Amino acid sequence: MVSKEILQYFFSILYQDSGLILDESKKYLIETRLEPIAAQEGFASIDALGRGLMQKRSPILRQKVVDAMTTNETYFFRDQTPFTIMQEEIFPEFLRTKEKSKRIRIWCAASSTGQESYSLAMLIKEMGPKLDGWNIQIQATDISEHVLEQARKGIYSQHEVQRGLSTPYLLRYFTQKGLTWQLKPEIRNMVSFRRLNLLSNLSSVGDVDVVFCRNILIYFDLKTKQNVISRIADLITPNGVLFLGGSEALMGIKSPLVRVEAKKGSYYRKSAPSMRNGNGDRTLSESKRRGVCQT
Repeated sequence: MVSKEILQYFFSILYQDSGLILDESKKYLIETRLEPIAAQEGFASIDALGRGLMQKRSPILRQKVVDAMTTNETYFFRDQTPFTIMQEEIFPEFLRTKEKSKRIRIWCAASSTGQESYSLAMLIKEMGPKLDGWNIQIQATDISEHVLEQARKGIYSQHEVQRGLSTPYLLRYFTQKGLTWQLKPEIRNMVSFRRLNLLSNLSSVGDVDVVFCRNILIYFDLKTKQNVISRIADLITPNGVLFLGGSEALMGIKSPLVRVEAKKGSYYRKSAPSMRNGNGDRTLSESKRRGVCQT
């Protein structure tokens, strides 16, 4: 059992270092995720781990704890809708509006073990000759170096490839290695991974046309959401887009991002200055939406 004092301590460092908010209903996460860390570091219990961290204040140990507590749930083509919108609406639009530069930059924030970014890479590969001569960059970031190491290797278990990945994609883009599957170099080389905390300076990301920041805002309080979204919006190019998780929205958050209703879902687009309404959840009429999409 974890004492209330130590539980609150772990919650506090998670909030300080990552902005994520957990409460006592998530006590089981602390118990299941920190027990292995306590054992590896030679502590008799999670309480002992917490007290040891309080006393030693080791940044390395603290990072291990935060990494273990960070939610890393992901799978290939998770919540298919954003990928369908990218395939049927966003990429065809970019082929027209970015024909001169032939450049598209995509950022997967809180990318975890890489399935989301690799799903996009496979989607792009499927477009074939349409993108010949285009410079398409996918950068993926996460706060946890541990999950990034796995992502770079591109090796997944049978269970992981069965979640959301079709058999044709598996056979086309993976090589079986014993009981695991590894993405072929042609897909792995399309994505660059590096550590980045969403609470830190994001300027190193550079300008981006598409941002996937899904299933992370639900763990932030309103102040942190506003902070993160404001800085992400600054990086998005005019008429660039943001995809959130299916249960997430920008209600109550001020930004130049306007909600767009697509045929099979929704996403957010960075509006021109004259179109800003300060209400991220305001849905545009079809005529106004077409205006926003122009470059």
